Amino acid sequence: MGFGVFIHRSDSIYDDSPAEQYQFPSQYLRRVEACVGDWIIYYEPSKVDDTRGYFAIAKVRQVISDPVAPGMYLALIEPGSYLDFANHVPFGGVDGLVERGLLNDQGRISGRAQSAVRPLSRSDFNRIVDLGLGTSGSLLPRVDEIGASVGGFQDEQAPFRFEQNRDRVSYIGSRIVRDRIFRRIVLRAYDERCAITGLKLINGGGRAEVSAAHIRPVEANGPDVVNNGIALSGTAHWMFDRGLISLSDDLEILISRQVNDPDSVHGFINKSRRALPPRRQLERPHPHFLQWHRENCFKQ
Repeated sequence: MGFGVFIHRSDSIYDDSPAEQYQFPSQYLRRVEACVGDWIIYYEPSKVDDTRGYFAIAKVRQVISDPVAPGMYLALIEPGSYLDFANHVPFGGVDGLVERGLLNDQGRISGRAQSAVRPLSRSDFNRIVDLGLGTSGSLLPRVDEIGASVGGFQDEQAPFRFEQNRDRVSYIGSRIVRDRIFRRIVLRAYDERCAITGLKLINGGGRAEVSAAHIRPVEANGPDVVNNGIALSGTAHWMFDRGLISLSDDLEILISRQVNDPDSVHGFINKSRRALPPRRQLERPHPHFLQWHRENCFKQ
């Protein structure tokens, strides 16, 4: 087992769904197999407009032959392991190349940088994860609070530090950490504004009165990916989770016939009658997750 980097473009011709599977040709089979049971980091190259650099982490569960594409393979991602980074990490940082294993003996970038799949050293993995997760107290808990229940988490501004010899992956698996990162990326995508009401409310402490809702819940193997999230105020979140409202693929707000006061709900949602989308297309709710919500949650 070992860490790796998988290159993924948002305009990829491959049958990729980064939170679920990664398609690749046979030339990369051995490299991908070496990552089975371990973590990989997704990287989007700079040739893509609005590139994300190193943008997410996931764990490879197994490799299979693609049943519909001869000569191709699929790396299947461990359910619940995918996590978007709070900060996109550029290929080259202020201290030089972030993935230092790509440097040759002369200190220049080697041809390995062009490989769609490549091994990643532990030191490079740790460096990229540290930059991607950030270390602000508002995002991550203290070491001694890992494993505590969300309800028992007392100090939301507690400082976060990695212990020198502890593995980053133990933090990545923490639900507290993942919920905080998910909240950050979703609220940033929606500019801290409720997608249903259109309201942007900030409390006296400077905190947005809006939550990051999973469209397909974590309990139903919904991934911590921004396009499985939507920013909702308290009432909208409650109604969404209970299937009283849902969304069409083009983000039309659907209201259940079981709502006991539909006139009030119509006055509650924004005038466009559509959820307000993020600015970036790739951050919009994915039809795959919206369909799941309509079929499994929405009370028509």
